[in-house]
Amino acid sequence: MFGDFIVSNNLGDLFAFLGAAVAFLFAGIGSAKGVSIAGEAGSGVVAEDSDKFVPVMILEALPSTQGIYGFVIAFMIFSKIGGLDLSQGLFLLAAGLPMGFVGMFSGIYQGRVAAAAIGIVAKRSQDMVKGIILTLMVELFAIFAILVSILMIGKV
Repeated sequence: MFGDFIVSNNLGDLFAFLGAAVAFLFAGIGSAKGVSIAGEAGSGVVAEDSDKFVPVMILEALPSTQGIYGFVIAFMIFSKIGGLDLSQGLFLLAAGLPMGFVGMFSGIYQGRVAAAAIGIVAKRSQDMVKGIILTLMVELFAIFAILVSILMIGKV
């Protein structure tokens, strides 16, 4: 009976916590996978020419932004927690979904593009900016996702 009272009175907060977890966990998974894909490619390039470490590191770091965006959304959702009703909690759960899922997939795919861009650096270091631009094209979708999530959170 006491457990039912606690759950029923805090159900909105519980769903909001879930929304924060979805936003950060999935975006973080995508970033970790994307960074690892780029890191595998970069390790081979640096093993051949250690002078290319900095451009490789920059390209490898680009997929990490999805995890940062997921953290921002989780933090924004956490700031709303405290006495939420069920509909507000469900809405915050829904607000975490765009960043979580778009962040996961864009992080992975951005890592693949970053790995290919590292191939550009391996052959022509002077063309690194072209690789960054190609990699940032995928980033655009993560930016759209964080904006949608922010707009949704703002409605609660």
